[in-house]
Amino acid sequence: MYINKVSLYGNLTRDPELKALPSGTQVASFGMATNRTFKDKDGKKQEQVEFHNISMFGRQAEVAAQYLKKGRPVFVEGRLQTRSWDDKETGKKMYRTEIVVDNFQFGPQAGGEGANTTKSFSGDSASEPKPAAASAGKVEYPDEDINPDDIPF
Repeated sequence: MYINKVSLYGNLTRDPELKALPSGTQVASFGMATNRTFKDKDGKKQEQVEFHNISMFGRQAEVAAQYLKKGRPVFVEGRLQTRSWDDKETGKKMYRTEIVVDNFQFGPQAGGEGANTTKSFSGDSASEPKPAAASAGKVEYPDEDINPDDIPF
């Protein structure tokens, strides 16, 4: 059995662009940046940034286009896919490698509600995240008291 699985956590480099295929299926595409920090052979700290092309289809694409914005952290899981086409201007064969997302999870938002929470969305799930603006500035606390004995850790 062969495996083609990608997991990335990084920030969007541009807002998602939503388009529709001739079949009516929605497609969202955006860029994502990941980085890694390491020490070179001289012991100096170095940082390397990688840029990734991301594609989502269907309901996930609609949700991503609605809630994801440039700079927002996101966790994506999917597979690598390389497409090719002939460039009409030069006649050369062009290639694009991208991650086709199976599911994704929103990263924490800076400040405000949801600062320490994440929301996830899978194409198979019927649930979708609610916009943070719906209850902006209002903190809702549970009606019942929390019993420390009920906490599992």
